[in-house]
Amino acid sequence: MTSARFDVLGIGNAIVDVIARTEDKFLVTHDMRKGTMALIDEERATRIYEAMGPAVEVSGGSAANTVVGVGSFGGRAAFVGKVRDDALGDVFAHDIRAAGVAFETLPAFDGPSTARCYILVTPDGERTMNTYLGAAQDLHPNDIDEEAVKAAAITYLEGYLWDPKHAKSAFVKAAKVAHSASRMVALTLSDSFCVDRWRDEFIDLMRTHTVDLLFANAAELRSLYQTADLDSAVAELRKDARLAVVTMSADGCLVVSGEHVIAVPAAPVDKVVDTTGAGDLFAAGFLQGLARGADHETAAHLGALAASEVIQHIGARPEVPLEQLAAQRGARG
Repeated sequence: MTSARFDVLGIGNAIVDVIARTEDKFLVTHDMRKGTMALIDEERATRIYEAMGPAVEVSGGSAANTVVGVGSFGGRAAFVGKVRDDALGDVFAHDIRAAGVAFETLPAFDGPSTARCYILVTPDGERTMNTYLGAAQDLHPNDIDEEAVKAAAITYLEGYLWDPKHAKSAFVKAAKVAHSASRMVALTLSDSFCVDRWRDEFIDLMRTHTVDLLFANAAELRSLYQTADLDSAVAELRKDARLAVVTMSADGCLVVSGEHVIAVPAAPVDKVVDTTGAGDLFAAGFLQGLARGADHETAAHLGALAASEVIQHIGARPEVPLEQLAAQRGARG
């Protein structure tokens, strides 16, 4: 790709993860379904926080995890996402900048408070999540820094942002700006429920070439094309997408285009501890590889490497510098 100030610029929900260990009894008392993620309002968010034990606060969100992964590979990353000018907004901004990611989105001075996800970890390692989206959903087209988008080799968009009206407009604006500078636009479908809500529009984003690269896991892809058969879904995807990656957990991934389908195995792991962030970090490796000129297969190996690191510990951010890990495995892009 042509010279760029950033390898990847991510646009997504700016969320602070608030992580605490707890007992199963706490989940029952607060009517939580173990191992799931629930969207909550601010009142319930306050009640949960007041009842939680000691917690660790760290910036989170899908696209934010991805750009932190890009930075861990030694890439130049930026992030656009909305926080409020409150304590958790400060936590998010400090944390993502400390990870080496450029973050210049101005905070909101009124409206909902900063988004947070309360993550309760029970003794068996299961994570139960309660998410209040708050200010993250108030991203506006005015928050899109056109010069930063033009300066990024790849602009990476989070499917969750297709829900709020203004965030959707910001998403489309960023794609147009990126293409005006001959840059690539990538989208992750985020989850099957998101696909169920916006199936036709996501397909249209590919067919109109608003999106050049699509990330989906197998469940999301089957939901997109409303079929239980993955091969049939991949066949449809080849018609619609310029380039796509379908992740399949332990079965690796498929890199899909009109010309070919390349199967790339998953990287070996000693023990799966926590799969949170696996897709986010896979995207980090693949995007970083592409931004630095790697071929599709090499980029997929980098993605698999990043995913394998993050699932071997608690949390959705790498604990080992991915650039170092790639060098040790001979997997540089």
